[in-house]
Amino acid sequence: MERSYESARALVSEAEGPLSPYLEAFVSSLIEQRYSAWCVYLKAYRAADFSGWLALQVTDTRDVDERAIARYHRERSRGRRRPWRNELYALHQLLTFLRGGGVIDDPAAAAAVVPADHLVHRFEAHLHHVRGLATRTISVYAAFARQFLIARFGSGAVDLHGLCAADAIEFVQRTAQRLGPRRLKLAITALRSFLGHAQMLGEVTSGIAAAVPAVSVWSTTPALPRAIDAEHARLAIDACDRRTAVGRRDRAVLLLLARLGLRSGEVAALMLDDVDWDAGRLRVFGKGAREALLPLPADVAQAIAGYLQHGRPISDDRHLFLRARAPICGFKNSAVAVGSIVMHALARAGVDAPHKGAHQFRHALATQMLRNGASLAEIGELLRHRSPQSTALYARVDLVALRALALAWPGGAR
Repeated sequence: MERSYESARALVSEAEGPLSPYLEAFVSSLIEQRYSAWCVYLKAYRAADFSGWLALQVTDTRDVDERAIARYHRERSRGRRRPWRNELYALHQLLTFLRGGGVIDDPAAAAAVVPADHLVHRFEAHLHHVRGLATRTISVYAAFARQFLIARFGSGAVDLHGLCAADAIEFVQRTAQRLGPRRLKLAITALRSFLGHAQMLGEVTSGIAAAVPAVSVWSTTPALPRAIDAEHARLAIDACDRRTAVGRRDRAVLLLLARLGLRSGEVAALMLDDVDWDAGRLRVFGKGAREALLPLPADVAQAIAGYLQHGRPISDDRHLFLRARAPICGFKNSAVAVGSIVMHALARAGVDAPHKGAHQFRHALATQMLRNGASLAEIGELLRHRSPQSTALYARVDLVALRALALAWPGGAR
């Protein structure tokens, strides 16, 4: 049979089992996400076979879960020389679709809710609406706050007025036994933030947040910024194939990193409306959801325009940069996606750089500006640093200028 969207629809229309009423909608969702006809057909075939197998196993669709998929996979794998490629991924994708539609229960949503969760949700709202923290940061802070409350109050009622400094100290001591220094520092910051919020509301006595102990991460000096060499950056950008859609996209991403010093998350979050072509400006939302308008260099604008005209897939998604393979949407994990673009560009250029991440382009821009005579204030303004101390680190990378300030070594050459 021809592997087409129509054949996939015909396949699921004849499916049997408890999931058969939902398979046509599943196939439609795959088509909307721009999966190829061959891929949709294979996923439809495995979904239909799984539904038929379930007819002999369960009587209620709400009994379908990861354990059922694992049993199905083991049974179907018997007698085969090798498991079907991506079978488990396709079935877990079906499971996610069914849970999203409320067909089967989501274990995460059905997890027991304890009184502490109410305070955690209130804390999350404060971090989002008042402090403007990033979603990922809010998630981490909330997780540590919940651990603290569960450790102190368990699943019972929460009375913040009964907290004392010893509770915070005991939590930090226990947490230190399972986390490394850097992760522990994050937990302490989250705990101080939660207690500070509660103190502001008058729910804990003053001074408890200040009583949270600090953790020492020994270092003689702050680490030098990890900057990519200017020639290596040029080679990585030139290695992008402008004849392909992926090459045009990757080149535009790398130029945003190198010319404007954007963070990976800022690149991934860019929307089509953030580019002001008439004014030649780019709107960027940085840390804390702070908005900034940056000048759009001509070479960056040309690269973005080339991608939009001849590379960007047709999609209702308004993100500026989209995945090249289904599902067609914005980058799901900005750090991984943009970091992967950098890593593959360096590999194509034959550059064996000591660092592979995207942030090295940001450091390289600051370093080059400093060497060209820009002040630290100007660098901090472009990089959108909130604290001058963040920019001051770059004063240590201009070795030529620092040599002129160095004192002669006693007994050394004059």
